[in-house]
Amino acid sequence: MQSPPPPLTSYVESWTPGPVTDEDPLPAGPVAALSAARDLPAAAKAGDPLPPLWQWLYFLDWPAGRELGTDGHPLNGHFLPPIPHRQRMWAGGRCEITEPLRLGEPAERISSLSSVTPKHGRTGGMLFVTERREFRQHGRTCLVEEQDIVYRSGRSEGQHPAGVDESASPDTDVPWQLPLRPDPALLFRFSALTANAHRIHYDTPYCQGEEGYPGLVVHGPLLALLMLELAHRHAPERQVTSLSYRLRRPVFAGEHLVACGTPSDRHVELLIATHREAWHATAEVTFA
Repeated sequence: MQSPPPPLTSYVESWTPGPVTDEDPLPAGPVAALSAARDLPAAAKAGDPLPPLWQWLYFLDWPAGRELGTDGHPLNGHFLPPIPHRQRMWAGGRCEITEPLRLGEPAERISSLSSVTPKHGRTGGMLFVTERREFRQHGRTCLVEEQDIVYRSGRSEGQHPAGVDESASPDTDVPWQLPLRPDPALLFRFSALTANAHRIHYDTPYCQGEEGYPGLVVHGPLLALLMLELAHRHAPERQVTSLSYRLRRPVFAGEHLVACGTPSDRHVELLIATHREAWHATAEVTFA
Protein backbone atom coordinates (compact mmCIF):
# COMPACT_ATOMS: atom_id res chain seq x y z
CA MET A 1 0.00 0.00 0.00
CA GLN A 2 1.33 3.40 -0.97
CA SER A 3 1.96 5.66 2.00
CA PRO A 4 0.13 9.00 2.07
CA PRO A 5 2.10 12.08 1.06
CA PRO A 6 3.57 14.15 3.89
CA PRO A 7 1.49 17.13 5.04
CA LEU A 8 2.24 20.41 3.28
CA THR A 9 3.28 21.95 6.59
CA SER A 10 6.30 19.64 6.66
CA TYR A 11 7.78 21.50 3.67
CA VAL A 12 7.54 24.93 5.28
CA GLU A 13 8.50 24.24 8.91
CA SER A 14 11.81 26.07 8.47
CA TRP A 15 10.67 28.41 5.67
CA THR A 16 11.07 31.96 7.00
CA PRO A 17 11.77 34.38 4.12
CA GLY A 18 12.75 37.81 5.37
CA PRO A 19 11.38 41.19 4.23
CA VAL A 20 12.28 42.57 0.80
CA THR A 21 12.40 46.24 -0.20
CA ASP A 22 11.83 47.36 -3.81
CA GLU A 23 11.68 50.78 -5.46
CA ASP A 24 9.74 52.10 -8.44
CA PRO A 25 9.51 55.62 -9.96
CA LEU A 26 5.80 55.06 -10.77
CA PRO A 27 5.83 56.35 -14.36
CA ALA A 28 2.49 57.18 -15.96
CA GLY A 29 2.96 54.70 -18.83
CA PRO A 30 1.44 51.59 -17.17
CA VAL A 31 -1.66 53.54 -16.10
CA ALA A 32 -2.12 54.84 -19.64
CA ALA A 33 -1.66 51.30 -21.01
CA LEU A 34 -4.25 49.69 -18.72
CA SER A 35 -6.62 52.58 -19.34
CA ALA A 36 -6.32 51.96 -23.07
CA ALA A 37 -6.94 48.25 -22.62
CA ARG A 38 -10.10 49.06 -20.67
CA ASP A 39 -11.25 51.96 -22.93
CA LEU A 40 -10.87 54.42 -20.07
CA PRO A 41 -9.62 58.05 -20.30
CA ALA A 42 -5.83 57.87 -20.59
CA ALA A 43 -4.80 61.36 -19.47
CA ALA A 44 -2.39 60.07 -16.81
CA LYS A 45 0.34 62.49 -15.74
CA ALA A 46 2.82 63.01 -12.94
CA GLY A 47 1.13 63.88 -9.68
CA ASP A 48 -2.12 62.07 -10.45
CA PRO A 49 -3.36 59.67 -7.75
CA LEU A 50 -2.96 55.97 -8.50
CA PRO A 51 -6.37 54.23 -8.36
CA PRO A 52 -6.80 51.55 -5.67
CA LEU A 53 -5.10 48.23 -6.58
CA TRP A 54 -3.39 49.75 -9.63
CA GLN A 55 -0.14 49.33 -7.69
CA TRP A 56 -0.24 45.86 -9.27
CA LEU A 57 1.14 47.48 -12.44
CA TYR A 58 4.37 48.41 -10.64
CA PHE A 59 7.27 46.79 -8.76
CA LEU A 60 7.15 43.94 -11.30
CA ASP A 61 9.51 40.97 -11.37
CA TRP A 62 10.56 39.58 -14.78
CA PRO A 63 12.38 36.23 -14.30
CA ALA A 64 14.40 34.77 -17.14
CA GLY A 65 12.60 32.34 -19.41
CA ARG A 66 14.61 29.41 -18.05
CA GLU A 67 13.29 30.25 -14.58
CA LEU A 68 9.66 29.55 -15.52
CA GLY A 69 7.87 26.23 -15.13
CA THR A 70 5.84 24.51 -17.84
CA ASP A 71 2.75 26.37 -16.62
CA GLY A 72 4.46 29.75 -17.02
CA HIS A 73 4.76 30.43 -13.29
CA PRO A 74 8.23 31.09 -11.80
CA LEU A 75 9.90 27.95 -10.51
CA ASN A 76 11.39 29.77 -7.54
CA GLY A 77 10.80 33.01 -5.71
CA HIS A 78 11.42 34.62 -2.36
CA PHE A 79 7.82 34.20 -1.16
CA LEU A 80 7.02 30.97 -3.05
CA PRO A 81 6.80 28.10 -0.52
CA PRO A 82 9.02 25.05 -1.23
CA ILE A 83 6.12 22.70 -2.03
CA PRO A 84 6.63 19.95 -4.67
CA HIS A 85 4.55 20.25 -7.87
CA ARG A 86 3.24 23.56 -6.56
CA GLN A 87 -0.12 24.86 -7.81
CA ARG A 88 -0.91 28.50 -7.04
CA MET A 89 -4.26 30.33 -6.81
CA TRP A 90 -4.92 33.94 -5.81
CA ALA A 91 -7.69 33.79 -3.19
CA GLY A 92 -8.18 37.43 -2.21
CA GLY A 93 -6.78 40.27 -0.21
CA ARG A 94 -7.23 43.52 1.69
CA CYS A 95 -5.94 47.07 1.42
CA GLU A 96 -5.89 50.03 3.82
CA ILE A 97 -5.29 53.39 2.12
CA THR A 98 -4.13 56.39 4.14
CA GLU A 99 -3.45 58.44 1.02
CA PRO A 100 -3.14 57.42 -2.64
CA LEU A 101 0.22 56.87 -4.26
CA ARG A 102 1.13 59.60 -6.74
CA LEU A 103 2.38 58.98 -10.28
CA GLY A 104 5.87 60.17 -11.15
CA GLU A 105 7.06 60.21 -7.53
CA PRO A 106 9.53 57.55 -6.30
CA ALA A 107 7.87 54.88 -4.18
CA GLU A 108 9.12 52.11 -1.92
CA ARG A 109 7.50 48.75 -1.27
CA ILE A 110 8.41 46.60 1.73
CA SER A 111 7.16 43.02 1.32
CA SER A 112 7.07 40.49 4.13
CA LEU A 113 5.55 37.13 4.99
CA SER A 114 2.54 37.72 7.24
CA SER A 115 1.25 34.18 7.85
CA VAL A 116 1.20 30.58 6.63
CA THR A 117 -2.03 28.75 7.47
CA PRO A 118 -2.68 25.07 6.64
CA LYS A 119 -6.23 24.04 5.74
CA HIS A 120 -7.87 20.90 4.41
CA GLY A 121 -10.56 21.04 1.75
CA ARG A 122 -12.49 18.48 -0.23
CA THR A 123 -9.60 18.26 -2.71
CA GLY A 124 -6.90 17.79 -0.08
CA GLY A 125 -4.38 19.86 1.85
CA MET A 126 -3.78 23.53 1.15
CA LEU A 127 -1.53 26.29 2.44
CA PHE A 128 -2.83 29.85 2.68
CA VAL A 129 0.16 32.19 2.41
CA THR A 130 -0.46 35.86 3.22
CA GLU A 131 2.06 38.40 1.96
CA ARG A 132 2.04 41.92 3.44
CA ARG A 133 3.10 44.88 1.31
CA GLU A 134 3.66 48.37 2.67
CA PHE A 135 3.93 51.19 0.12
CA ARG A 136 5.69 54.45 0.99
CA GLN A 137 6.31 57.80 -0.68
CA HIS A 138 8.36 60.67 0.80
CA GLY A 139 8.88 58.63 3.97
CA ARG A 140 5.14 58.23 4.61
CA THR A 141 3.18 54.99 4.53
CA CYS A 142 0.45 55.51 1.92
CA LEU A 143 -1.17 52.10 1.83
CA VAL A 144 -0.79 48.62 3.26
CA GLU A 145 -1.92 45.60 1.26
CA GLU A 146 -2.26 41.91 2.11
CA GLN A 147 -2.56 39.20 -0.54
CA ASP A 148 -3.84 35.70 0.23
CA ILE A 149 -2.39 33.03 -2.06
CA VAL A 150 -3.46 29.37 -1.86
CA TYR A 151 -0.97 26.62 -2.65
CA ARG A 152 -1.49 22.90 -3.07
CA SER A 153 0.74 20.08 -4.27
CA GLY A 154 -0.27 18.61 -7.63
CA ARG A 155 -3.31 19.21 -9.80
CA SER A 156 -6.83 19.09 -8.47
CA GLU A 157 -9.98 18.29 -10.43
CA GLY A 158 -12.09 21.42 -10.64
CA GLN A 159 -15.81 21.49 -11.35
CA HIS A 160 -15.82 23.49 -14.56
CA PRO A 161 -18.41 23.69 -17.36
CA ALA A 162 -17.82 21.53 -20.43
CA GLY A 163 -17.81 24.56 -22.71
CA VAL A 164 -18.03 28.35 -22.73
CA ASP A 165 -21.48 29.81 -23.42
CA GLU A 166 -20.84 33.10 -25.22
CA SER A 167 -24.52 34.02 -25.64
CA ALA A 168 -26.06 33.85 -22.15
CA SER A 169 -26.00 36.97 -19.95
CA PRO A 170 -26.46 37.34 -16.19
CA ASP A 171 -29.79 38.62 -14.91
CA THR A 172 -29.33 41.22 -12.19
CA ASP A 173 -31.17 44.30 -10.96
CA VAL A 174 -28.66 45.90 -8.58
CA PRO A 175 -28.20 49.72 -8.70
CA TRP A 176 -24.63 49.78 -10.06
CA GLN A 177 -23.72 47.64 -13.09
CA LEU A 178 -20.74 47.37 -15.42
CA PRO A 179 -21.06 44.72 -18.16
CA LEU A 180 -18.03 43.21 -19.87
CA ARG A 181 -17.27 40.35 -22.22
CA PRO A 182 -13.53 39.74 -21.73
CA ASP A 183 -11.75 38.58 -24.87
CA PRO A 184 -8.30 37.01 -25.41
CA ALA A 185 -6.80 40.38 -26.39
CA LEU A 186 -7.74 41.92 -23.03
CA LEU A 187 -6.36 38.92 -21.15
CA PHE A 188 -3.12 39.03 -23.13
CA ARG A 189 -2.64 42.75 -22.50
CA PHE A 190 -3.36 42.39 -18.78
CA SER A 191 -0.87 39.52 -18.52
CA ALA A 192 1.79 41.72 -20.14
CA LEU A 193 1.03 44.70 -17.90
CA THR A 194 1.30 42.62 -14.71
CA ALA A 195 4.23 40.36 -15.75
CA ASN A 196 1.97 37.31 -15.48
CA ALA A 197 3.16 34.45 -17.69
CA HIS A 198 0.65 31.85 -16.44
CA ARG A 199 -0.46 30.05 -19.59
CA ILE A 200 -4.11 29.62 -18.55
CA HIS A 201 -4.63 33.27 -19.55
CA TYR A 202 -3.34 33.11 -23.15
CA ASP A 203 -2.63 29.52 -24.27
CA THR A 204 -5.94 27.79 -25.09
CA PRO A 205 -4.54 24.30 -25.96
CA TYR A 206 -2.57 24.23 -22.70
CA CYS A 207 -5.52 25.61 -20.73
CA GLN A 208 -7.88 22.93 -22.00
CA GLY A 209 -5.53 19.97 -22.37
CA GLU A 210 -3.35 20.36 -19.26
CA GLU A 211 -5.51 22.16 -16.70
CA GLY A 212 -9.00 21.08 -17.73
CA TYR A 213 -10.60 24.48 -18.22
CA PRO A 214 -13.10 24.99 -21.05
CA GLY A 215 -11.37 28.18 -22.20
CA LEU A 216 -8.96 30.92 -21.25
CA VAL A 217 -9.29 31.97 -17.60
CA VAL A 218 -9.90 35.63 -16.75
CA HIS A 219 -7.34 36.86 -14.22
CA GLY A 220 -8.64 37.06 -10.66
CA PRO A 221 -6.88 40.43 -10.18
CA LEU A 222 -8.62 41.74 -13.30
CA LEU A 223 -11.99 40.84 -11.74
CA ALA A 224 -10.98 42.72 -8.57
CA LEU A 225 -9.99 45.77 -10.62
CA LEU A 226 -13.31 45.68 -12.48
CA MET A 227 -15.19 45.80 -9.19
CA LEU A 228 -13.12 48.79 -8.06
CA GLU A 229 -13.62 50.41 -11.46
CA LEU A 230 -17.38 50.19 -10.93
CA ALA A 231 -17.06 51.99 -7.59
CA HIS A 232 -14.94 54.73 -9.21
CA ARG A 233 -17.40 55.23 -12.08
CA HIS A 234 -20.32 55.77 -9.72
CA ALA A 235 -18.49 57.62 -6.93
CA PRO A 236 -15.53 59.34 -8.65
CA GLU A 237 -15.08 62.02 -5.98
CA ARG A 238 -15.08 59.68 -2.99
CA GLN A 239 -11.75 58.47 -1.59
CA VAL A 240 -11.44 54.76 -0.89
CA THR A 241 -9.98 54.19 2.57
CA SER A 242 -10.18 50.40 2.72
CA LEU A 243 -11.22 47.45 0.61
CA SER A 244 -11.31 43.69 0.72
CA TYR A 245 -11.99 41.17 -2.04
CA ARG A 246 -12.38 37.45 -2.47
CA LEU A 247 -11.91 35.44 -5.67
CA ARG A 248 -14.23 32.43 -5.66
CA ARG A 249 -14.91 30.81 -9.07
CA PRO A 250 -13.18 31.33 -12.45
CA VAL A 251 -14.67 33.30 -15.33
CA PHE A 252 -13.72 32.39 -18.90
CA ALA A 253 -12.93 34.51 -21.95
CA GLY A 254 -16.01 35.02 -24.09
CA GLU A 255 -18.48 34.86 -21.22
CA HIS A 256 -20.73 37.81 -20.47
CA LEU A 257 -20.12 39.10 -16.96
CA VAL A 258 -21.45 42.00 -14.93
CA ALA A 259 -19.70 43.82 -12.12
CA CYS A 260 -22.48 44.71 -9.66
CA GLY A 261 -22.57 47.17 -6.77
CA THR A 262 -24.99 47.87 -3.94
CA PRO A 263 -24.08 51.15 -2.18
CA SER A 264 -24.90 52.31 1.34
CA ASP A 265 -23.78 55.40 3.25
CA ARG A 266 -20.01 54.79 3.44
CA HIS A 267 -19.76 51.33 1.91
CA VAL A 268 -20.49 49.49 -1.28
CA GLU A 269 -20.84 45.74 -1.71
CA LEU A 270 -19.50 44.50 -5.05
CA LEU A 271 -19.56 41.24 -6.96
CA ILE A 272 -18.90 39.64 -10.35
CA ALA A 273 -21.80 37.64 -11.84
CA THR A 274 -22.27 35.50 -14.94
CA HIS A 275 -25.25 33.40 -16.03
CA ARG A 276 -23.56 30.44 -14.26
CA GLU A 277 -22.73 31.98 -10.92
CA ALA A 278 -23.85 35.03 -8.93
CA TRP A 279 -20.63 35.43 -6.91
CA HIS A 280 -17.51 34.67 -8.95
CA ALA A 281 -15.79 37.38 -6.94
CA THR A 282 -16.90 39.68 -4.14
CA ALA A 283 -15.56 42.88 -2.63
CA GLU A 284 -16.38 45.51 -0.04
CA VAL A 285 -15.21 49.11 -0.33
CA THR A 286 -15.26 51.75 2.41
CA PHE A 287 -15.22 55.46 1.54
CA ALA A 288 -13.88 58.33 3.63
